[in-house]
Amino acid sequence: MSPSPLFPLFADLHGREVLVVGGGEVAARKIEALLQAGAQVRVHAHALNDTLAQWLKQGRVHRLEGAFDPAWLDHVWLLVAATDDRAFNAELAREAGARRLLANVVDDAELSTFQIPAIVDRAPLLLAISSGGAAPMLARRLREQFETLLDHSLGEFASLFARHRAAIRCRLPQLALRRRWFEQVMDGPVPVLLQAGQRESAEQAFLAALDSSGEVAAAGSVLLVDAGTGDPGLVTLKGLRALNRADLLVCDSQSHPAIVALARRDASHLPLPSDDDALLALLLEHAQSGQCVVCLKSGNTFQTATGDLLAQRLSQHGIACEVIPGVGA
Repeated sequence: MSPSPLFPLFADLHGREVLVVGGGEVAARKIEALLQAGAQVRVHAHALNDTLAQWLKQGRVHRLEGAFDPAWLDHVWLLVAATDDRAFNAELAREAGARRLLANVVDDAELSTFQIPAIVDRAPLLLAISSGGAAPMLARRLREQFETLLDHSLGEFASLFARHRAAIRCRLPQLALRRRWFEQVMDGPVPVLLQAGQRESAEQAFLAALDSSGEVAAAGSVLLVDAGTGDPGLVTLKGLRALNRADLLVCDSQSHPAIVALARRDASHLPLPSDDDALLALLLEHAQSGQCVVCLKSGNTFQTATGDLLAQRLSQHGIACEVIPGVGA
């Protein structure tokens, strides 16, 4: 039976109590991640391994002695069960469920109500990968691949945006303008300087970009994307980039759901009008308000005179437009 789909969630556990049942190597790995998140970890186990014993001595964890007391669950936010006794784990999961408390039973997706993902840590940027408990080794392998792809300076880059968040929102109150400014900064010299270890120069370049943020074009744009064969695996790199830029996605009913799902998660969606004049009016309305509008159509319609005419009419109204071909059969 396939695992149920999971809702991805990042939890703020700073200063909050979490109960971990188990005292071995697996429990220690889970506890280490919880401590990094600032959780107050309570441990119940018949015996603690050397690492946990040292953390207990240092006061990093608190041990709950004696027989397990279900009342302990009344005071914690999460439960992690890391024992090799499935009957005991099942009882823990039942007690947690009775309290509507999320529980992770290590290596037992059936008993768990949340999964602990494989993590690529570029704090404050975190990339979490989960197979829903179906294939943990696959998630770990993907984590290893992403570790080599994502430069460690990404954390410092994210911190720059966090430190200047208020100033960014003040200078760029409109979301569409703010997105375009973010894209300019991400494609500019700041990440390159950070990768070279030139933090001060990177900060200066970031602040310079913020000072010139008023130069970000207020007009929006239109990207006419052909879906080609409809196979999401054949979407071109340029088409994928366009979908990721969309403030608004206008698509026909024949567009494959898997291709539609490639668009940015917070993009608005509207159906594609069948009438050419109505489509032009719709594109103009949203592009002139500063949005990046991606128009997605099955097949290769926009590569024909139809797309050329639409692009020409948009250009006459001062709206930048680009036709992005799909992959043909």
